Order: sequence, then C-alpha cells, then structure tokens
Amino acid sequence: MRKRVDTQENSFSAASDVQGTAGVQRKERAPSRWSLKRGLFAILIIFILAPFTLKILPELIQYLVYTHRVSVPFFVDLSQPADLSLNHTINMYLTSEKGISLGVWHTVPESQWKEAQGKDLAWYQNTLSDGSPVFIYFHGNTGTRAAPHRVGVAKVLSALGYHVLVPDYRGFGDSTGEPTEAGLSTDALYLYNWVKKRSGSSLVVIWGHSLGTGVATNAAVKLLKQGVVFDGVMLEGAFNSARQNIPVNPFSWYYWTFPGYGYFFPEPWANNKVVFPTEENLKKMKSPILFLHAEDDHLVPIQVAQQMYEVAASAQNAERVKLVSFDGSLGYLHNGLYRDPHLPDIIKKFVQSL
Repeated sequence: MRKRVDTQENSFSAASDVQGTAGVQRKERAPSRWSLKRGLFAILIIFILAPFTLKILPELIQYLVYTHRVSVPFFVDLSQPADLSLNHTINMYLTSEKGISLGVWHTVPESQWKEAQGKDLAWYQNTLSDGSPVFIYFHGNTGTRAAPHRVGVAKVLSALGYHVLVPDYRGFGDSTGEPTEAGLSTDALYLYNWVKKRSGSSLVVIWGHSLGTGVATNAAVKLLKQGVVFDGVMLEGAFNSARQNIPVNPFSWYYWTFPGYGYFFPEPWANNKVVFPTEENLKKMKSPILFLHAEDDHLVPIQVAQQMYEVAASAQNAERVKLVSFDGSLGYLHNGLYRDPHLPDIIKKFVQSL
C-alpha cells in the first residue's frame, strides 16, 4: 500500500511540476503578445493616421515638397551677392503679383565686371539688350539662390559671356508669400516677360534644375497658349511625378509598397495640387531642349531622364532634343554638374544651335 501511495504522490508532484512549467511559459509568452499588439498599433498609426494627418494639414505637405523654410546656406545676406564672389551682380526685388515680392540676382557677363562696379539697377537692366544671351535659372526645392551649386551655375554662365537671372520663388529666401505650383508658375512667367521686355533681340534661355524643371515646363506650356515659344530650355536633374516616387516626400513610400493603398488614400501631393506634369508638358513643347543628368543622381535615377528624353524627342525630333549624361564615377550626384570641366562647351554648343 505504501508503494502505491508513493506512486500517487510522485504523480501528483509531476503534475504540479508540469502545471508550474506551463505557468512560466504563459508568463514568458505574455510579453511577446503585448509586443505584437504594440507593433500592430504602431502600424495602424502609420498607415491610417498619417494619411489623415496629411489630408488635414496641407501646410505639412507643402513644406515637405518645397522645404522652402530651410534657408541654407545660413547667415547669408541675400542682398549682398558680392559676399559670394558675385561682384558683378545686383540684387533686386520684383513684384510678380500683388503681395508677392521676389528676390532676384542679375549677374552680367564676366567681361563686364569692372564696368559693373557701383552701377545701379537701371544700368543692369539696360545691359540685357546688349546682344548677349540671357539665362533665367529656376532652382530646385530647399534653400535659396545663395546655395553653392546655384552660385556655381551663375559663375559658369557669366564666364561664358551670358547674363544670368536667378530668382527665389515666392516663399523661398527673402521672397514673400507661400509656394504653390500655380504660384511658382506665375513667378516664372512674370520674370520671363520682365526679361523679354528689356532684352531686345537677345536669346532668352531657360535653365530648370530639379523642381525647377517642373516650373520651367509648366511655364513653357502656358506661354504656348499665347503663341510664345522659349528660345531654348535646359533641364538638369529633371524629375517626373508621373513615373517616379517623389524623393522629397518621405510619406510617399507606402503607396508603392502596398498595392491598392492609394485607392483608399489619394496621394497627398495630388490633393495639394503639387503635380508638375513634366512628361505631359514635354509632349506639347516646341522649344529646343537639352537634358543634363548625372548617372549617379541619388534623387532622380538616370532612367527617368532617358524616359523623358524619349518623350520629348518623339514630340519634336532628335535634332532639337538632346540628352547629355555624366559618368557616375565623377560623383556629381544631383547638384554637382556645374563642376564638370566640359559643361561650358556643352552649354556653348547648345546656345550656338539656337
């Protein structure tokens, strides 16, 4: 009998041990379940609340697309371009529409730098009709006209004997207002018409970089409706919102990661009317076009430029549309093409073809 009792006691003890072990396992699994719940909740926040936040805060979308409040480089007096070695440049403010003042630099050809010393705005305006080609440079998002690569472009063009006008769109730099696609197009058209009234028979060439390529092509299509054609257009680092993820918008990735997501939550930049239909614009344009693109561009893949070149060439012909790519080993990325030693000859050849 004692042996049987011992067996029962041992069985009871073993059962207790099993129950105790199961209890420990349940306790060990509990934190994992809680972590899973927290993870699912975080996903809910990201994929549901973020689009709603963007929908009710269009100002946030506007900032993410243009990043116009990042006034780099810092501590630069935009009214003093000579501080950046642009000592044959004048700073001026033009009113593109009521309440909108645009900060603009006008750099004359380098050969006139001595004569330009101490001259006023009237003198600079009169030089626009001296027969030298005039470039209007529409820059990309973020920063001001004082960014190093923008100053670099102005110096390259000036050294070639060209006039250069570099504006800050509304909301950028010391320009007033807030940027919108329609507003930037208005600013571009105003500056072009302002230059044309003062440049006589001089060539007026548009150079758009990054976001500025969208501004330039928008302006070109609007002018076409008035029967006006740009003398020439240069598109550097051109982006295409119809075929690529907009790199300046960190909230865009989930539209491509999860198919069908856009059906429930429309793309935020579309709702905010930030479209810049570059490809559609190129199908309508009649100006000679030169694409410039670095093969290692980290924001806009070279394939995007090749696609848009093909669209533009089909709309016109290969004689009027050119694409010049720069080897990725040179390290120019998105903003460094102005440093290429062959760029001046490329630009000069394009201008001579106009």
